[in-house]
Amino acid sequence: MRKMDGAEFDSLVSFFDGMARTQWLSQVHDQLKEMSTSWFEKDVLDVGCGTGRLLTRGLNEANRLVGVDLSPEMISAAKDLFEGMEATNKTLFKVGDAYELPFQNGEFDCVLSTCVMFLLPEPEKGIKEMLRVTKDTGHIVMLNPSETMNMERASAYADLHNITGFEKETLVKWSNISTRRHRYSEETLTDLLLKLGAKKVRHQSVLNGLAMITLAAK
Repeated sequence: MRKMDGAEFDSLVSFFDGMARTQWLSQVHDQLKEMSTSWFEKDVLDVGCGTGRLLTRGLNEANRLVGVDLSPEMISAAKDLFEGMEATNKTLFKVGDAYELPFQNGEFDCVLSTCVMFLLPEPEKGIKEMLRVTKDTGHIVMLNPSETMNMERASAYADLHNITGFEKETLVKWSNISTRRHRYSEETLTDLLLKLGAKKVRHQSVLNGLAMITLAAK
């Protein structure tokens, strides 16, 4: 599987920003924020931040909000979002590769990644980098598709919850991509994280089992 290129995502800024604002993903982001514990006076990094929507949840709480994305256009959109909120004093957005995060060891209290690690040709490299830049007292939090995620189940979930139009389209597209990349069981992901040096791994099922939020201590 070839290495990912940020340019291929530059034209998808509107799509991914719209996806981040869908009801189904917004709810999952809220659940992830709650599971990641308090961001009060914490330094928080979002790997694959897209247009920065997830980080807005810590605007009045965190000490520093940092986003990194492979796409220059995504980073530009994230900067614009926080400039519009007059919050650039505590934010930093940089173009960067999840395999080689442009940060020091142990720089962040909490490192997030949603809908990104499963896309990578070698997710373990990205997870290892997330752990590297996390403080010894910190943790990482991820959102990944479960092993049962597929187009049929995603479509059925959308129909059951009256999710239509663009909202359904984004969910089904995510499921379709996941079947061609990486899906995880709780056991598989736990084993991988422990192998990479993480501790105290726990999972929370979301979207009726289509995906899971994972929290792991450094």
